[in-house]
Amino acid sequence: MDFVVLDTEGKPELSELAIVDSQGRLIYEGFSSDYPNHNKNLPNLKSLKTLLTEFLSLVQGKKIVCHYALHDIEILQSSFRRVGLFCPKLEFECTWEKAKSVWPELESHSLEHLSKHFNLQVNNRYFIRDMAHAARYDAQFTYQLYRQMMIEQLKQKPNPFSASRVDTPFQTHPDYFATYRQEYLTLESILADIKLDSNRQSKGVVVIGEPGTGKTHLMMRLANERLASNRLLFIRQPNHPKAVLHHIYSRILESLVQSVGSATQLDYLIINSFYKILSFRVTSQKDQEIIKALQDKNLDGLGAEGTGRKRDYWQHIEKRICEWWAGHYSSGGFALAILKGIVKYCSYTDPRRKDIATRWLAANILSGEEAELVGLPNWGEDLSQEAFSLEAISVLAKLSILDEPLIIVFDQLEGLGLSHNREILLNFGEAIKEIFTHVPNSLIILNMFPDRWEQFQASFDNSIIGRVSQYQIYLRQPDETELEAILRVKLQALDIPLELLFSSEDLEDILGQKPIRGVLNRAADYYNYRVRQIPLPSVKENLHKPDSKEQLEQQLRILQQQQQKLTEGFLYLVQAIQEPRLVDLAKLYQQFLPEPPKLQLHNSDNIIEYLTRKKAELEQQYSNLPIISDYDDMGKLKTIAEAFNHIKPMRLTQYRLGKRVLPEHIVVETGNKNYVMGFLQLDPSTTSFTSRIANFNELVSLHPNDRFGLFRDERITQVRGKVGKERVAQLNNSSNGSFILFSKQDRIYLDLTYQTIIDIQNRDLDVDLELALKVFITYQEWHHWLFSMFGFAKSFAQAA
Repeated sequence: MDFVVLDTEGKPELSELAIVDSQGRLIYEGFSSDYPNHNKNLPNLKSLKTLLTEFLSLVQGKKIVCHYALHDIEILQSSFRRVGLFCPKLEFECTWEKAKSVWPELESHSLEHLSKHFNLQVNNRYFIRDMAHAARYDAQFTYQLYRQMMIEQLKQKPNPFSASRVDTPFQTHPDYFATYRQEYLTLESILADIKLDSNRQSKGVVVIGEPGTGKTHLMMRLANERLASNRLLFIRQPNHPKAVLHHIYSRILESLVQSVGSATQLDYLIINSFYKILSFRVTSQKDQEIIKALQDKNLDGLGAEGTGRKRDYWQHIEKRICEWWAGHYSSGGFALAILKGIVKYCSYTDPRRKDIATRWLAANILSGEEAELVGLPNWGEDLSQEAFSLEAISVLAKLSILDEPLIIVFDQLEGLGLSHNREILLNFGEAIKEIFTHVPNSLIILNMFPDRWEQFQASFDNSIIGRVSQYQIYLRQPDETELEAILRVKLQALDIPLELLFSSEDLEDILGQKPIRGVLNRAADYYNYRVRQIPLPSVKENLHKPDSKEQLEQQLRILQQQQQKLTEGFLYLVQAIQEPRLVDLAKLYQQFLPEPPKLQLHNSDNIIEYLTRKKAELEQQYSNLPIISDYDDMGKLKTIAEAFNHIKPMRLTQYRLGKRVLPEHIVVETGNKNYVMGFLQLDPSTTSFTSRIANFNELVSLHPNDRFGLFRDERITQVRGKVGKERVAQLNNSSNGSFILFSKQDRIYLDLTYQTIIDIQNRDLDVDLELALKVFITYQEWHHWLFSMFGFAKSFAQAA
């Protein structure tokens, strides 16, 4: 709610009044000609009735802030009665009452005492007793007090501008809907076109915008507005050329098991589609009961976990679904098995069973115990995960025809433009072509930087580009009015007006930044400066090395800040001479001899802040077991190794052992010693696991001067079989090899390092890549034995 600050003088009727607006500007000052002591030549001299009429026109619909408001209310009521005007009900807030609750320890809460205690200034002058009890003077100092008070209450609250980046569409951030409103409506209209198309052909959209313009934020709005009806699937950058489709499908599954209210996206897809399938032909009382439960979106109504009633209902659902599919689509391939797996997933309420069913749906081979627990047959070891993944995505899309179009969002793709990812980029293009060919009823969105989109256009053939870019949406920098509205939306939860927090000069600097994220980041800097007294960064030092001109400008800003502090100190000294007991001498000393600012060209503070926040997120998510694969983990490791080339050149290769299959691995050549790192996440009861670890052991013996590490996530099935244990023991007993269970800390550091690199490549994190990697190596709290694999420690064995 907008506010004004008011002060009145006089008793019992009004002598003078002054009004200050929410930006601290004096917007009204008037003196009553009915008051006997006023000089007739006084400016703004008006009748009492005119003063009150003009007062009402200015404060209508606004909160009125006063110091000791009871006094002002009594004067106004008395004055309205005297001139025969009706006094409407007005909203007042009293800074005297508020000060008593905010600072109960102070000996006085008068305007004079508070102004002097907090060194408040108006026009660069401190409070002077002889100038008080003039309406203008008191109103202006009351405004400064109110501002101090509101900011004081923010110190224990989070910075509303610091979380400026949307990582996934499933997050919730304050959203100003007028920004990119037309672009959002375009996406909704395309969804409507897909649904109205009798062939349900998928359509492609490229959302093009510079870093920080809000591409993922727009996807978040789409999710918030459409998850009640549509399923939104979020796919990050693939990182391995041999598993692009499986990567896409794995991320789709992870999106589908995201909760939307009381159920997951997959539950809702199945509820809505199965409801229609059963409704086509109702033949029994059982059909009616199942339809009623699905209509109420109450899967628990089908029976409790483990009961015969529940098994009977879900077996009936599976039978009807498979009949429907056979009547509409081919029964060959993996489709019917995938449908049965989806039914199993939805039938379970036990989180462990749901997790096992999810991994089965991802084409992971389960242990015998796990397969028995969920009642699903294991996949064969010769299963092509790429072919399976494409068919699984197609099955989900065909089910969605009975629901709503799928929204498939590809984001964080900028790293694909790097030279060492050329093969992944080309395979990604082919995968997208296959999806458009085989996956109906989907809106496929690619979020891209303008220069990356140009590179993709040059890399892909016209058949891919034509399908992907049927629609192109460009996100441009909003105007200052929109940017200011975005800031206000961010502040809503704190209940403080934007103008009270930031001065007009602050806002001019903030709104002058580009893009939207730059505006929010600068607002976060000013928030910390105003609320927490953290020095305001003059430039983002960590983005690049300033040239001589930029350094000179930075030094001039520092000199200006020093001059400002000295001026404030001088004014404070004047007050000290007038009233020495009210001055803090230590603060006065600090103002005259401030600590010289440091001109830092490379600042790691915001990197540390990012890592701290991201690590906390990963720790919180660790118990939500993702779909783990050798290809994905090896892709992460390769991305990390390529990034560390910025610090220490290294060569990445692979070993071969004839035609025998080895675990996914890379060889890092660092000069004196090679480090071989592999992943083996297969189920240990399979022959693939035992043969691959046996081949790895042979590789270890053939290269005695290399150091080998074979990694396996501790959260998946442990090695219990006799042969598997023997192979693990053989590796651990070798002089140059280790079988290493990836602990929680290991996993978090791998994902943290990988995500940091990806965020820098996508310019979601505005820091220099080399500086970020040096933080991992230099700071003990961020260093991990992982980095010894890239030659940053003397002994890999000791580090591990």
